[in-house]
Amino acid sequence: MLKRILPQRFLDMDAYRICLIKPSALGDVVQSLPLLPVLCERFPNARISWVINREFATLLERHPHLDDIIPFDRRGSWISWFRLRNELRQRRFDLAIDLQGLLRTGLMTAATNAAVRIGLETAREGAHLACHYTIPNTGRQVSAHQRYQRVAQAFGVDDIPLQTLIATSRKDREWTELQLAKLRRPVLAIHPGARWITKRWPVQKFADVAKNAIRSYGASVVLVGSQSELSDSMKLQDLLKRDDPTETLRNLTGQTTLKQLASLLGQCDVLLTNDSGPMHLAAGLGTPVLGVFTCTSPILSGPIGGQHELVATDVCCAASYKKYCPHQGVHHLACMQQLSIDRVCSALQRLLEKNRAATRLA
Repeated sequence: MLKRILPQRFLDMDAYRICLIKPSALGDVVQSLPLLPVLCERFPNARISWVINREFATLLERHPHLDDIIPFDRRGSWISWFRLRNELRQRRFDLAIDLQGLLRTGLMTAATNAAVRIGLETAREGAHLACHYTIPNTGRQVSAHQRYQRVAQAFGVDDIPLQTLIATSRKDREWTELQLAKLRRPVLAIHPGARWITKRWPVQKFADVAKNAIRSYGASVVLVGSQSELSDSMKLQDLLKRDDPTETLRNLTGQTTLKQLASLLGQCDVLLTNDSGPMHLAAGLGTPVLGVFTCTSPILSGPIGGQHELVATDVCCAASYKKYCPHQGVHHLACMQQLSIDRVCSALQRLLEKNRAATRLA
């Protein structure tokens, strides 16, 4: 266990205004959420603010351990940037923590002019230059959840469990109940999208796994994702309806707010997904995840916990974290074909069996 990995002057410090800087992406924001109760425990008198991309800001609303949300427009004008810089400066933060480690977040960290500015070893693009100290053992060779655990340890608060809290409204929960009311259990949510093409397991394979779940377990299927992922979701819907035209399918892609998505994933029995933001959202809320990993590593990027099943390709370039396939010809996107339907179906069986009570498997 790591102890006292910050200099003593930081361990002894007090802070009354804290700025947490983690603008994106969805999965990264979700994995950072457990740090809020940690900071509240360590600095009980502090007012905590979070700088976040405006598109994700609603996810933080009404969080019990967060006082202020400072939205950031990633594609905003120079005027919006200067306004943000001025706001950060005027708030007179005592402590700023840059969890993103990019040029823009380094500029945000510097703009706070906080007495103590801390970052992670994953920082690049010169972001570390804005920090007074970088927490050791937080590089890319360790998983995200380990990095955040070490942030907690750095402040001497490693004795409380890291938990993901998302405040959904009664209206969100009622909407979820309405969407799932007529679906038989278990309900298998599927997110076939991902930002990188190298993360997107073929839609046809998702369809084959879903058909197996419908036949073998009497499952219903709910498709989720953003509006930009609607094309793949519609293809998946068409493939499923050819074999099963009954009311076992809901396509909610592009139809949910972030809070509705959280509420929905929290009530589904299983999520089948690529390495994506919804994967971390579901896992954080306690829903068992069947994660499909092609160009990323389930060890570094997957959710923790024995309730999940993470299936990874084992081609030579597996876990290379490349947004575009470096190979041409027959080897182009070979990871997609190498990761077979049978392996994922077997993983789904294991996941349902070990979560039998929670998934209401007949």
